[in-house]
Amino acid sequence: MDGFPILSVMLLVPLLAGLACFFLASSEARIVALLATLINLGLGIVLWINYEIGGPQWQFTERGDVFAGFQYALGIDGIALMLIVLSVFLMPICILASWEAIQKRVGEYMAAFLLMEVLMIGVFAAQDLFLFYIFFEAGLIPMYLIIGIWGGTDRIYASFKFFLYTLFGSVLMLIAMFWMANEAGTSDIPTLMQYDFPAGAQTWLWLAFFASFAVKMPMFPFHTWLPAAHVQAPTAGSVILAGVLLKLGGYGFIRFSLPMFPEASAQFMWLVFILSCIAVVYASLVALVQEDMKKLIAYSSVAHMAIVTAGLFAFNIQGLEGAMIMMLSHGLVSGALFLCVGIIYDRLHTRDISRYGGLAINMPKYAIFFLLFTMASIGLPGTSGFVAEFLSLAGIYEISSDVTLILTTGIILGAGYMLYLYRRVVFGAQVNEDAAAMRDMNAREWFMLAPVAAAVLWMGVYPESFLAPMRSDIAALEARVARAAPQGDAALAAGTPREHEANYISGEHASGGAH
Repeated sequence: MDGFPILSVMLLVPLLAGLACFFLASSEARIVALLATLINLGLGIVLWINYEIGGPQWQFTERGDVFAGFQYALGIDGIALMLIVLSVFLMPICILASWEAIQKRVGEYMAAFLLMEVLMIGVFAAQDLFLFYIFFEAGLIPMYLIIGIWGGTDRIYASFKFFLYTLFGSVLMLIAMFWMANEAGTSDIPTLMQYDFPAGAQTWLWLAFFASFAVKMPMFPFHTWLPAAHVQAPTAGSVILAGVLLKLGGYGFIRFSLPMFPEASAQFMWLVFILSCIAVVYASLVALVQEDMKKLIAYSSVAHMAIVTAGLFAFNIQGLEGAMIMMLSHGLVSGALFLCVGIIYDRLHTRDISRYGGLAINMPKYAIFFLLFTMASIGLPGTSGFVAEFLSLAGIYEISSDVTLILTTGIILGAGYMLYLYRRVVFGAQVNEDAAAMRDMNAREWFMLAPVAAAVLWMGVYPESFLAPMRSDIAALEARVARAAPQGDAALAAGTPREHEANYISGEHASGGAH
């Protein structure tokens, strides 16, 4: 792989395919989009196989001057690798989910999704501050169009709300980026991750970035755009929104807030914990009373992403690893649940829970897949959800047993609303003849759900394969924030200072020079 610009190729393939889709007939655009996303999936697998665990922190780097103060700089660490793999894994599934559901302006729709893939990969691979910002903000445009053109009856309201919420926070982030580049004399992200900004300035910089990342997550109370966007978006739009776009906020905290502003992160730790606790309980209670399946799953996303933010600000290895696995797991499970809703919506054209019931009788294969993803969302051992929640809560417990108790209460409520949803849709008497007449899954739908099911079980049974590429980078991040990390319940109970695992990373990235 030496010298081969694989990251640039992964940006170029969907970009060229998207341009081609504008000039192709509907059937041809579908095929071209599917082939392009499958090629990128193959490149993502190559990227994963060739990633050197324990090697330099930044690998597959590409650099070139565009103009003064701005570089075309790409490169990934283990964290970015896993999120890129998640993105390219979900994209072919999104194209398959749109195969029959989208019948108008198909070429433009496929082009929008392919552009979305370019921008998502760009966010995770960018190593220049302003290149990151361009990719980060440009991702608004294709999702705005996907919701606004191909969404439901209230799509215009939902798309404008999505756009305005996410744009407002990012303006503050851009101002902060200009100050940082001027202060440090560089816009290189790896360099800035090791730069010690003044403690007083860190507070304002942290808040500026928080304004953007909290909306993207979305954290309470900045979450109100999410249910509307999910309900109005087409199925594939909901999948990619839940699967990848919500992870941009978490990735921003990992890449910017924690390593660049460690003192401010410690200062605002309890703010994040309080907002996370409110979000878990509030979103779970709201999900319990929903009659719209997509809205229920949307609120469950708010609850699950709150565990991510709490894990990230636990300032320890377990919390950070748990947050990353939670992001990967949620991307798979939440995306799969939206696919499950889309499958029956395409048949009956309603998301009203009461219109279904007894689907285990006429759709047994569908019922099995839906059950697996429901159990993964709850956190059943053997699924990805269990690994994510266990690691996250173990890390949070070191800081605060009270916060862990509240978050665990939210997980119990999560079991309540997910099992309630499953019982009403799949079990019970078949009171609606049209629902009782629905056919079971076809081959295309099998190809949509089976790979996700395999990944959910793989992550649940052998999470090490996902943790291994990220472990040294997470340990380096923990070592960076360790100096500012407050003592938690575990350390206070023992009467000793927290012991950080600096030796954990000794020699891990010696050739990288960034640690």
